[in-house]
Amino acid sequence: MDALSLTIALKEKARRLGFDLVGATSPVTPPEIEHLEQWLADGMSGEMRYFSQRLDAYRDPGRILPNVKSILMLGVNYRTAEPVAVRLGQAKVSRYAWGSDYHDVIRRRLRELAEFHRKLVPHCQVRGVVDTAPLLERAFAERAGLGWIGKNTLLINEHYGSWIFLAALLTSEELQYDEPSRESRCKNCRACLDACPTGALQAPYRLDARKCISYLTIELRGAIPLELHEACGDRLFGCDTCQEACPWNRDTEISSEKSFQPQPGMNPIDLPELFTLDEEVFRQRFRHTPLWRAKPAGLLRNAAVVLGNQSGK
Repeated sequence: MDALSLTIALKEKARRLGFDLVGATSPVTPPEIEHLEQWLADGMSGEMRYFSQRLDAYRDPGRILPNVKSILMLGVNYRTAEPVAVRLGQAKVSRYAWGSDYHDVIRRRLRELAEFHRKLVPHCQVRGVVDTAPLLERAFAERAGLGWIGKNTLLINEHYGSWIFLAALLTSEELQYDEPSRESRCKNCRACLDACPTGALQAPYRLDARKCISYLTIELRGAIPLELHEACGDRLFGCDTCQEACPWNRDTEISSEKSFQPQPGMNPIDLPELFTLDEEVFRQRFRHTPLWRAKPAGLLRNAAVVLGNQSGK
């Protein structure tokens, strides 16, 4: 099967599976690796040591799939409802975490796409990844024409804004590559930088994770620094402030994917109830949602910070 025919077939199948964005690119080391290296050298990754531990793999997609010749980058729109106003005793959850864990949803689609690929080319090597493999997804998505990397470091698409989950299908086969997104369309806008509650966006395209509320409420395992408590406001898990400030996110398309619709009690979430959940009940409620990553200790820590902020109002 020639590269063009295979690319067309894979793209059509991906769209039937529910991927909103599809583009193909080469697996060469992206120049953004230098930015990652400098970011790590500046200590901005906080406790996320896996970046430095897997730096060699980030340089070479062949570490993820030997003999890789092409990467099919994929995007899924997750914008659903609008956030409901928070009352005392409640907190915000980042939009991406309102529904089912996107890893589970997208992996199922990737498995189907990989099986389809194997039927077309039985001898091929193929691997689907979403978020957990050492791959610079945003850089490759930009190279595949899915959008541009904005000043808040997120990929932005003209139709879906930055409300996008990214995934990739690596293959040993040649695909017809798409034209890359050649320039940022953020221009002189700095809405995301000005809106960041903690100043984590130090400059365009430069995020200090140690101050980012998403990092503080999800990745950080210790105590949130006292000087950042107030800035966390009423955010229990994650932060959408820079995205909500972005003009490209104002009138984007709405996703009809049922898995991403807000589950009961997630938009917003009641805080006192969290302190009554034992480990088993917590597991049952959050195991298949993104909130599972924070674990009970992390969510209760975050809830205490929010309640402390609300007590002063």
